[in-house]
Amino acid sequence: MQKKWWMESVGYQIYPKSFYDSNQDGVGDLNGIYEKLEYLKDLGINLVWICPFYDSPMDDNGYDVRDFYKVSKLFGSLEDFRKLVDKAHELGIKIVMDFVLNHTSDEHQWFIESKSAVDNPYRDYYIWHEGKIVDGKKIEPTNWGSFFGGSCWNYDETTDSYYMKIFSNKMPDLNWNNPMVQEEMVQVGKWWLDFGVDGFRIDAVSHLDRDEFIDIKDSTDKYPLDWKKFSNLPKVHDYLKKMNYELFKPYDALTIGEVGGQATIEEAKRYAGFDSNELSMVFNFDHNWCNNLFEITNPKKLKTNVLDLKKTFNKWQTAFENDGWVPLNWLNHDQPRLMSQYGDFKYPLESGKMLATALHMKRGTPFIYQGEEIGMTNYPFDDVNEFNDISSKATYTYELEKTPDDPVRALKVASLRSRDNARTAMQWSKDLYGGFSEVKPLLPVNRNYRKINVEDQIIDKNSLWHHYKKLIELRRFSAYRDVITYGTYEQIDLDHDQIYIYKRKLNDQTLLIINSFSKKDIKYDLSSYGILSVLLSNYKNQKIKQSHITLRPFESIVFEIKEKS
Repeated sequence: MQKKWWMESVGYQIYPKSFYDSNQDGVGDLNGIYEKLEYLKDLGINLVWICPFYDSPMDDNGYDVRDFYKVSKLFGSLEDFRKLVDKAHELGIKIVMDFVLNHTSDEHQWFIESKSAVDNPYRDYYIWHEGKIVDGKKIEPTNWGSFFGGSCWNYDETTDSYYMKIFSNKMPDLNWNNPMVQEEMVQVGKWWLDFGVDGFRIDAVSHLDRDEFIDIKDSTDKYPLDWKKFSNLPKVHDYLKKMNYELFKPYDALTIGEVGGQATIEEAKRYAGFDSNELSMVFNFDHNWCNNLFEITNPKKLKTNVLDLKKTFNKWQTAFENDGWVPLNWLNHDQPRLMSQYGDFKYPLESGKMLATALHMKRGTPFIYQGEEIGMTNYPFDDVNEFNDISSKATYTYELEKTPDDPVRALKVASLRSRDNARTAMQWSKDLYGGFSEVKPLLPVNRNYRKINVEDQIIDKNSLWHHYKKLIELRRFSAYRDVITYGTYEQIDLDHDQIYIYKRKLNDQTLLIINSFSKKDIKYDLSSYGILSVLLSNYKNQKIKQSHITLRPFESIVFEIKEKS
């Protein structure tokens, strides 16, 4: 294994619209990130991933790119980003930006040209189809569904034809079969790497190929969603190998792919194995839904399936033990908040610290999503009009169609799953609007900002924020940094349905990490281990008697141990 700088990093994901508003217009911006770089440095962060800030009509919050070479006026200017990158590098922080490969905005000049005429030179930059005739009427080429609901085809009257869009109508899919598209995207990447960014988080990377345009059978849905029609198909790897050879490798760029589409372990290794010649790492989502979220409407009935969660963690850790590297993240800008997903509202501090330890002590590169370090929670939506996210609106509409006489239920379901939960304004202080802005923010501010905010937690040495800081110090600066970063991972008691426990080992150092997901006390046998010291815990002391430990609710401990023969 060749060691890389990103293996020894701790990442932090920023959603710029809701991070910090520097010019008091109610929207977070690049200068807001610039002003908070010292904060990130103090926390211990040395890698920042910034979500899209390209010029965009913001149909999907910047992932609908109108111009890859411009910064949206909403967020500032190229000069602002130059200042941000330079200061970050002075502080020892690398910058990774989103690279959107699958689609553009329908307002991108390429698409404007593409739809203007069937013989336009840009026509083949996108996926066009004449449609099919059924009972004398023209309809979509296939019945495939879109991720955001409805058909994955949209009709355009200019040329009386359909274009494919697996996300929103305003996000037409690029045609990666066209070598010109491949070359265009290589040039976009070069431009930003030459600008000074250190790599990319590559959005929707698994969706660059398409199956044959044949209807999905055996479904009662008008537009059934079958991920396999446009996810993890063979040509994706050809495209990424080209990108790696011409772009990523020459710049030694960090590349983290967003691999949705229910990618298997073997597929993930094809993307990001050490010998894949494609990507550095891939984010997976297998662990994001190990609970009963899709079965409930009351958040207090949410239950974690600890066994599923453990099996998922073990699967990815062991699969990449020798063949690759993994990013470590609980959730991101596309999922509900961690504390509302896996935390406990009666034990917020204990469960929050446990979740942090459980993730950060594993092998891989940890990523913190903004606000995770202070335990921000889901937003209490009271009205569908509070949704900003297009997919949340689609979920509400879908659920309302199922139970048209119960809009309250539809709102509860959409709220629990909404991506907007993660996109509320960052809670910096007890000041009005959580210190995010001096004016009312465009995105909501959670009402609990007076109880949950950065300022208070920095003062409180027992806070969740300080626990994250200690975890990062252990990983980056302590005598245990090598075993935490590069040590082996061995999960213990896989069948225990309440405790997640694993060992990390390198040379003569062995760490034992115990994490309880239970609200009740649990006894656990430690007689096989000689406890040398406690490196970190979310309780002030440990209740150990006759080689048995009594774990209190959501207790989490990092032991240095010596195994008994």
